[in-house]
Amino acid sequence: MLAEELGFVGCTLVILLFAIFIWRGIIISMKAPDMFGSLLAVGITSLIGLQAIINIAVVTSSMPVTGMALPFFSYGGTSLIILLCAVGVLLNISRQSQKI
Repeated sequence: MLAEELGFVGCTLVILLFAIFIWRGIIISMKAPDMFGSLLAVGITSLIGLQAIINIAVVTSSMPVTGMALPFFSYGGTSLIILLCAVGVLLNISRQSQKI
């Protein structure tokens, strides 16, 4: 649906935003003040990154259909709420690393 509305430029922008999110999540995990925060940041980042990669692979017919939603875009209130809570935890880890 997103590709129909925004075309190639919009899809490229969305993929670029997911890549930036993954990159920033890895930076946050490296700067985390403790091991638990680092592992939690890597887990949240990999969860969202893998969901995006699998969804993009399914849409481009590189993988069989899995039914996994595209994070932050696909329809579903529960998925969106859980992902937003996870990003909130990731932002809290980032804020705690800046205080040190």
